[in-house]
Amino acid sequence: MTDLVTAEITSTERSLRQLELAINRKLDGLLHGDYQGLVPGTGTDAGSGRLYNVGDDVRRIDWNLTARSNATHVRDTIAERELETWIVVDGTASLDYGTARCEKRDLVVAVVGAFGFLTARAGNRIGAVVFDGARTEVIPPRASRDSVLALLHRLQRRAPAAGGSGSLADTLRRVQFLAQRRGLVVVVSDLLDGSDWPRELRALTARHDVVVARVSDPREDDLPPVGVLTLVDPETGALREVQTSSRRFRARYEAAASERRTSTTAAVRATRAGLLDVATDRDWLLDVVKFVVAKKRRR
Repeated sequence: MTDLVTAEITSTERSLRQLELAINRKLDGLLHGDYQGLVPGTGTDAGSGRLYNVGDDVRRIDWNLTARSNATHVRDTIAERELETWIVVDGTASLDYGTARCEKRDLVVAVVGAFGFLTARAGNRIGAVVFDGARTEVIPPRASRDSVLALLHRLQRRAPAAGGSGSLADTLRRVQFLAQRRGLVVVVSDLLDGSDWPRELRALTARHDVVVARVSDPREDDLPPVGVLTLVDPETGALREVQTSSRRFRARYEAAASERRTSTTAAVRATRAGLLDVATDRDWLLDVVKFVVAKKRRR
Protein backbone atom coordinates (compact mmCIF):
# COMPACT_ATOMS: atom_id res chain seq x y z
CA MET A 1 0.00 0.00 0.00
CA THR A 2 2.84 2.37 0.87
CA ASP A 3 4.51 1.66 -2.47
CA LEU A 4 1.28 2.55 -4.32
CA VAL A 5 0.98 5.87 -2.48
CA THR A 6 4.63 6.69 -3.16
CA ALA A 7 4.21 5.85 -6.85
CA GLU A 8 1.12 8.08 -7.06
CA ILE A 9 2.96 11.01 -5.44
CA THR A 10 5.92 10.53 -7.78
CA SER A 11 3.64 10.44 -10.82
CA THR A 12 1.85 13.61 -9.69
CA GLU A 13 5.16 15.38 -9.10
CA ARG A 14 6.42 14.35 -12.53
CA SER A 15 3.26 15.58 -14.28
CA LEU A 16 3.48 18.95 -12.50
CA ARG A 17 7.13 19.35 -13.46
CA GLN A 18 6.27 18.63 -17.09
CA LEU A 19 3.43 21.14 -16.92
CA GLU A 20 5.77 23.81 -15.52
CA LEU A 21 8.36 23.11 -18.23
CA ALA A 22 5.78 23.39 -21.01
CA ILE A 23 4.46 26.65 -19.61
CA ASN A 24 7.87 28.23 -19.17
CA ARG A 25 8.95 27.29 -22.70
CA LYS A 26 5.91 28.65 -24.50
CA LEU A 27 4.67 31.49 -22.31
CA ASP A 28 7.78 32.90 -20.64
CA GLY A 29 7.99 36.64 -21.28
CA LEU A 30 4.48 36.91 -22.68
CA LEU A 31 2.45 36.99 -19.50
CA HIS A 32 5.02 38.37 -17.09
CA GLY A 33 7.60 39.99 -19.36
CA ASP A 34 6.54 43.56 -18.62
CA TYR A 35 4.41 44.75 -15.77
CA GLN A 36 2.26 46.94 -18.01
CA GLY A 37 0.77 43.75 -19.41
CA LEU A 38 -0.57 42.74 -16.00
CA VAL A 39 -0.76 45.57 -13.48
CA PRO A 40 -4.12 47.32 -13.83
CA GLY A 41 -4.19 51.09 -14.06
CA THR A 42 -1.23 53.29 -13.30
CA GLY A 43 -0.68 52.53 -9.63
CA THR A 44 -1.62 54.11 -6.31
CA ASP A 45 1.60 55.73 -5.05
CA ALA A 46 1.91 59.47 -5.76
CA GLY A 47 4.53 60.45 -8.33
CA SER A 48 5.61 63.68 -9.99
CA GLY A 49 3.31 66.53 -11.00
CA ARG A 50 2.84 67.92 -14.51
CA LEU A 51 0.60 70.32 -16.43
CA TYR A 52 -2.91 69.15 -17.17
CA ASN A 53 -3.49 67.88 -20.71
CA VAL A 54 -6.81 67.43 -22.48
CA GLY A 55 -8.04 63.92 -21.74
CA ASP A 56 -6.39 63.58 -18.31
CA ASP A 57 -8.52 62.21 -15.51
CA VAL A 58 -9.83 65.22 -13.58
CA ARG A 59 -9.73 63.16 -10.38
CA ARG A 60 -5.93 63.30 -10.56
CA ILE A 61 -5.76 67.11 -10.41
CA ASP A 62 -3.37 68.22 -7.68
CA TRP A 63 -5.20 71.22 -6.22
CA ASN A 64 -2.34 72.30 -3.95
CA LEU A 65 0.12 72.41 -6.84
CA THR A 66 -2.49 74.11 -9.03
CA ALA A 67 -3.07 76.83 -6.44
CA ARG A 68 0.65 77.51 -6.02
CA SER A 69 1.40 77.71 -9.75
CA ASN A 70 -1.84 79.31 -11.04
CA ALA A 71 -1.92 76.55 -13.69
CA THR A 72 -3.83 73.27 -13.61
CA HIS A 73 -1.54 70.38 -12.68
CA VAL A 74 -2.17 66.67 -12.32
CA ARG A 75 -0.26 64.23 -10.17
CA ASP A 76 1.01 61.08 -11.89
CA THR A 77 1.12 57.81 -9.99
CA ILE A 78 3.79 55.14 -9.77
CA ALA A 79 2.83 51.64 -10.88
CA GLU A 80 3.17 48.91 -8.27
CA ARG A 81 6.11 46.62 -9.01
CA GLU A 82 4.75 43.73 -7.02
CA LEU A 83 1.63 41.99 -8.24
CA GLU A 84 -0.89 40.17 -6.07
CA THR A 85 -2.86 37.54 -7.94
CA TRP A 86 -5.96 35.77 -6.70
CA ILE A 87 -7.12 32.68 -8.58
CA VAL A 88 -10.75 31.62 -8.21
CA VAL A 89 -10.91 27.89 -8.94
CA ASP A 90 -14.14 26.07 -9.74
CA GLY A 91 -13.98 22.60 -8.21
CA THR A 92 -17.61 21.55 -8.67
CA ALA A 93 -18.58 18.12 -9.95
CA SER A 94 -19.46 19.47 -13.42
CA LEU A 95 -15.71 19.64 -14.09
CA ASP A 96 -15.53 15.80 -13.98
CA TYR A 97 -16.41 15.58 -17.66
CA GLY A 98 -14.40 15.28 -20.83
CA THR A 99 -14.79 13.52 -24.18
CA ALA A 100 -11.61 14.62 -25.95
CA ARG A 101 -7.98 14.93 -24.79
CA CYS A 102 -8.73 15.31 -21.08
CA GLU A 103 -11.39 16.17 -18.54
CA LYS A 104 -12.33 19.73 -17.77
CA ARG A 105 -10.82 19.35 -14.29
CA ASP A 106 -7.42 18.61 -15.84
CA LEU A 107 -7.80 21.73 -17.94
CA VAL A 108 -8.51 23.79 -14.81
CA VAL A 109 -5.24 22.61 -13.25
CA ALA A 110 -3.33 23.48 -16.44
CA VAL A 111 -4.75 27.02 -16.67
CA VAL A 112 -4.13 27.65 -12.96
CA GLY A 113 -0.55 26.50 -13.51
CA ALA A 114 -0.10 28.82 -16.49
CA PHE A 115 -1.13 31.93 -14.58
CA GLY A 116 0.50 30.73 -11.39
CA PHE A 117 4.01 29.94 -12.63
CA LEU A 118 4.27 33.08 -14.73
CA THR A 119 3.18 35.52 -12.04
CA ALA A 120 5.02 34.00 -9.05
CA ARG A 121 8.23 35.96 -9.60
CA ALA A 122 10.01 39.06 -8.34
CA GLY A 123 8.12 39.09 -5.06
CA ASN A 124 4.69 38.65 -6.64
CA ARG A 125 2.22 36.82 -4.43
CA ILE A 126 -0.41 34.30 -5.43
CA GLY A 127 -3.48 33.26 -3.45
CA ALA A 128 -6.44 31.09 -4.36
CA VAL A 129 -10.05 30.49 -3.44
CA VAL A 130 -11.31 27.00 -4.34
CA PHE A 131 -15.03 26.23 -4.16
CA ASP A 132 -16.92 23.05 -4.97
CA GLY A 133 -20.47 23.93 -3.95
CA ALA A 134 -20.22 22.38 -0.50
CA ARG A 135 -17.15 24.12 0.90
CA THR A 136 -14.78 26.96 0.09
CA GLU A 137 -11.05 26.81 0.77
CA VAL A 138 -8.97 29.98 0.99
CA ILE A 139 -5.24 29.67 0.31
CA PRO A 140 -3.48 32.88 1.48
CA PRO A 141 -1.22 34.64 -1.05
CA ARG A 142 2.44 33.61 -0.94
CA ALA A 143 5.43 34.51 -3.08
CA SER A 144 7.26 31.50 -4.45
CA ARG A 145 7.20 28.86 -7.15
CA ASP A 146 6.76 26.21 -4.46
CA SER A 147 3.48 27.80 -3.41
CA VAL A 148 2.17 27.33 -6.97
CA LEU A 149 3.23 23.68 -6.94
CA ALA A 150 1.52 23.22 -3.58
CA LEU A 151 -1.69 24.75 -4.99
CA LEU A 152 -1.61 22.43 -8.01
CA HIS A 153 -1.06 19.44 -5.71
CA ARG A 154 -4.15 20.43 -3.74
CA LEU A 155 -6.24 20.76 -6.88
CA GLN A 156 -5.16 17.39 -8.24
CA ARG A 157 -5.82 15.55 -4.99
CA ARG A 158 -9.00 17.40 -4.01
CA ALA A 159 -12.15 15.27 -4.14
CA PRO A 160 -15.21 17.12 -5.52
CA ALA A 161 -18.29 17.34 -3.35
CA ALA A 162 -21.76 16.41 -4.58
CA GLY A 163 -24.16 19.32 -4.24
CA GLY A 164 -24.15 22.11 -1.69
CA SER A 165 -25.27 25.69 -1.19
CA GLY A 166 -22.09 27.46 -2.33
CA SER A 167 -21.94 29.26 -5.66
CA LEU A 168 -19.60 31.20 -7.93
CA ALA A 169 -21.30 34.45 -6.93
CA ASP A 170 -20.64 33.77 -3.23
CA THR A 171 -17.00 33.02 -3.97
CA LEU A 172 -16.48 36.17 -6.05
CA ARG A 173 -18.08 38.22 -3.29
CA ARG A 174 -15.64 36.72 -0.82
CA VAL A 175 -12.69 37.56 -3.06
CA GLN A 176 -13.72 41.22 -2.97
CA PHE A 177 -12.93 41.26 0.75
CA LEU A 178 -9.79 39.12 0.46
CA ALA A 179 -8.12 41.07 -2.37
CA GLN A 180 -7.34 44.34 -0.60
CA ARG A 181 -4.59 45.45 -3.01
CA ARG A 182 -5.28 46.19 -6.64
CA GLY A 183 -4.03 43.29 -8.70
CA LEU A 184 -4.99 40.41 -10.96
CA VAL A 185 -7.98 38.11 -10.39
CA VAL A 186 -8.23 34.98 -12.53
CA VAL A 187 -11.52 33.05 -12.52
CA VAL A 188 -11.21 29.48 -13.85
CA SER A 189 -14.63 27.88 -14.29
CA ASP A 190 -17.00 26.29 -16.79
CA LEU A 191 -19.52 29.00 -15.77
CA LEU A 192 -22.30 26.41 -15.45
CA ASP A 193 -23.59 28.25 -12.42
CA GLY A 194 -27.07 29.66 -11.99
CA SER A 195 -26.14 32.31 -9.42
CA ASP A 196 -25.86 36.03 -10.11
CA TRP A 197 -22.11 35.85 -10.70
CA PRO A 198 -22.02 38.64 -13.37
CA ARG A 199 -22.96 41.20 -10.71
CA GLU A 200 -20.12 40.13 -8.42
CA LEU A 201 -17.71 39.92 -11.36
CA ARG A 202 -18.55 43.52 -12.30
CA ALA A 203 -17.75 44.62 -8.76
CA LEU A 204 -14.33 42.94 -9.01
CA THR A 205 -13.47 44.59 -12.34
CA ALA A 206 -14.07 48.01 -10.80
CA ARG A 207 -10.86 47.57 -8.80
CA HIS A 208 -8.88 44.68 -10.31
CA ASP A 209 -7.72 43.39 -13.64
CA VAL A 210 -9.95 40.32 -14.12
CA VAL A 211 -9.54 37.37 -16.48
CA VAL A 212 -12.22 34.71 -16.85
CA ALA A 213 -10.94 31.39 -18.19
CA ARG A 214 -13.97 29.41 -19.38
CA VAL A 215 -13.32 25.67 -19.73
CA SER A 216 -15.58 23.58 -21.92
CA ASP A 217 -15.99 20.30 -23.79
CA PRO A 218 -17.27 19.96 -27.39
CA ARG A 219 -20.07 17.57 -26.36
CA GLU A 220 -21.57 20.35 -24.23
CA ASP A 221 -22.52 22.17 -27.44
CA ASP A 222 -23.75 19.30 -29.62
CA LEU A 223 -24.57 15.62 -29.26
CA PRO A 224 -23.59 12.85 -31.70
CA PRO A 225 -26.35 10.60 -33.13
CA VAL A 226 -25.64 7.48 -31.06
CA GLY A 227 -29.18 6.37 -30.25
CA VAL A 228 -30.55 6.30 -26.70
CA LEU A 229 -28.08 8.03 -24.39
CA THR A 230 -28.23 8.04 -20.59
CA LEU A 231 -27.13 11.39 -19.17
CA VAL A 232 -26.13 11.93 -15.56
CA ASP A 233 -25.96 15.30 -13.80
CA PRO A 234 -22.64 15.02 -11.93
CA GLU A 235 -23.70 17.59 -9.32
CA THR A 236 -27.14 16.19 -8.45
CA GLY A 237 -26.90 12.60 -9.69
CA ALA A 238 -30.13 12.98 -11.69
CA LEU A 239 -30.53 10.54 -14.61
CA ARG A 240 -32.21 11.18 -17.93
CA GLU A 241 -32.41 9.15 -21.12
CA VAL A 242 -32.51 11.01 -24.45
CA GLN A 243 -32.91 9.82 -28.03
CA THR A 244 -29.94 11.36 -29.87
CA SER A 245 -31.02 9.87 -33.20
CA SER A 246 -33.72 12.53 -33.38
CA ARG A 247 -32.56 15.45 -35.52
CA ARG A 248 -35.16 17.71 -33.92
CA PHE A 249 -33.85 16.92 -30.44
CA ARG A 250 -30.21 17.50 -31.47
CA ALA A 251 -31.17 20.81 -33.09
CA ARG A 252 -32.97 21.96 -29.92
CA TYR A 253 -30.02 20.89 -27.80
CA GLU A 254 -27.55 22.74 -30.03
CA ALA A 255 -29.73 25.87 -30.04
CA ALA A 256 -30.05 25.85 -26.25
CA ALA A 257 -26.30 25.31 -25.82
CA SER A 258 -25.53 28.12 -28.29
CA GLU A 259 -27.91 30.49 -26.48
CA ARG A 260 -26.31 29.66 -23.12
CA ARG A 261 -22.78 30.22 -24.45
CA THR A 262 -23.78 33.49 -26.14
CA SER A 263 -25.47 34.84 -23.01
CA THR A 264 -22.51 33.82 -20.85
CA THR A 265 -20.07 35.51 -23.22
CA ALA A 266 -22.16 38.67 -23.24
CA ALA A 267 -22.34 38.66 -19.44
CA VAL A 268 -18.55 38.45 -19.11
CA ARG A 269 -17.96 41.10 -21.78
CA ALA A 270 -20.41 43.44 -20.07
CA THR A 271 -18.28 43.38 -16.92
CA ARG A 272 -15.19 44.39 -18.99
CA ALA A 273 -13.31 41.30 -17.82
CA GLY A 274 -11.03 39.47 -20.23
CA LEU A 275 -12.46 36.20 -21.56
CA LEU A 276 -10.18 33.24 -22.31
CA ASP A 277 -11.84 30.17 -23.83
CA VAL A 278 -10.10 26.81 -23.43
CA ALA A 279 -11.54 23.44 -24.44
CA THR A 280 -10.66 19.81 -23.95
CA ASP A 281 -10.30 19.25 -27.69
CA ARG A 282 -7.85 22.12 -28.34
CA ASP A 283 -4.29 23.03 -27.42
CA TRP A 284 -4.87 25.05 -24.25
CA LEU A 285 -1.33 26.47 -24.31
CA LEU A 286 -1.95 27.93 -27.76
CA ASP A 287 -5.20 29.49 -26.55
CA VAL A 288 -3.42 31.08 -23.58
CA VAL A 289 -0.61 32.40 -25.80
CA LYS A 290 -3.09 34.04 -28.19
CA PHE A 291 -4.99 35.57 -25.28
CA VAL A 292 -2.01 37.13 -23.49
CA VAL A 293 -0.47 38.44 -26.74
CA ALA A 294 -3.75 40.12 -27.69
CA LYS A 295 -4.08 41.49 -24.15
CA LYS A 296 -0.63 43.07 -24.24
CA ARG A 297 -1.26 44.60 -27.66
CA ARG A 298 -4.49 46.20 -26.42
CA ARG A 299 -2.61 47.71 -23.46
